[in-house]
Amino acid sequence: MHRLHQGPLRVQKALYPEGPEVCHALVLHPPAGIAGGDELTLAIDVGEGARALVTTPGAGKWYRSRQPDGTQLARQTLDFSVGAGGMLEWLPQEAIVFDRVRGRADTTVRLAGNAVFMGLDLLCLGRTASGERFTAGSLAIASRIERDGRLLWHEQGRIEGGSRLLDSPVGLRGQPVTGTLLVAAEGIDTALLEACRAVQPAVGEGGVTRLPGLLVARYLGPAAEPARAWFVALWSVLRPALAGRDAAVPRIWAT
Repeated sequence: MHRLHQGPLRVQKALYPEGPEVCHALVLHPPAGIAGGDELTLAIDVGEGARALVTTPGAGKWYRSRQPDGTQLARQTLDFSVGAGGMLEWLPQEAIVFDRVRGRADTTVRLAGNAVFMGLDLLCLGRTASGERFTAGSLAIASRIERDGRLLWHEQGRIEGGSRLLDSPVGLRGQPVTGTLLVAAEGIDTALLEACRAVQPAVGEGGVTRLPGLLVARYLGPAAEPARAWFVALWSVLRPALAGRDAAVPRIWAT
């Protein structure tokens, strides 16, 4: 219905490739990444019965900090609200975490009634195409989902560059790409869970878990492309079941 921005972060023109029932929106950040001292906040409010799919035109970036002591923290805050009968699909493309970054990412989702949320977080640690590894720095991540004020999900973590956890069998096992898909909705039954578990990534490892009112899918592997392909395949199973619509892949993903 309306949009407002300050600074470079903005929402481009709304698109309706599926018809008037679902709004597709692109979040554009012309600098392409978050540098030390930057604070980006994206607030999305989906009204009762409304549906929105929000994505990004390309990979995001967390740039290295010039101040290794963390005094110039790069920060991203996502604040989402979805009214009863509404649905928000937050499906950004991957974020590349540069070596020696100092960053923090916070996500809060507030749902009302039978609202549905699907959210993807896909990280590539280091610029692997150029041989870069995540040897120093840190990225703190926190996510929280509530329904009618009741906590469904709360997770906090910190990825430390060069730490033993990056190569540990109980950590990232030496893999540079990790991702999480969170789905908060009613109607996530055993049949839907098993249908998701039947979808396996072509490369890397994936797992799907069901919690009360929530489905969690995790990926670990060597590259962002197979990770994205697996999450899209899961989305293609989940969307018809939870939204009554086939997955409509944003056209920008093909450019």
